[in-house]
Amino acid sequence: MIKIYLQTFYNKFYMEEQKALETLATNIRKLRAINRISQERLAELADLSQQYICSIEKAKVNPSLITILKIAKALDVTINDLAY
Repeated sequence: MIKIYLQTFYNKFYMEEQKALETLATNIRKLRAINRISQERLAELADLSQQYICSIEKAKVNPSLITILKIAKALDVTINDLAY
């Protein structure tokens, strides 16, 4: 019984985390497009690698708060603009 509960909890947590990463990825792509900024240029502005920006935009990695702040600053937006 406990094992089933823990598995259900884990699945729900993972799905919520994945949804948050996909929202972040979508918002970064949209804001880059609006501002006509390439992944390479965003990487330069945020002091990150282009490969890492690509991974974030594919929702393959879970970036730190500092990384999200760097991206927000580079795009001249708030964290809320990226997260919601």
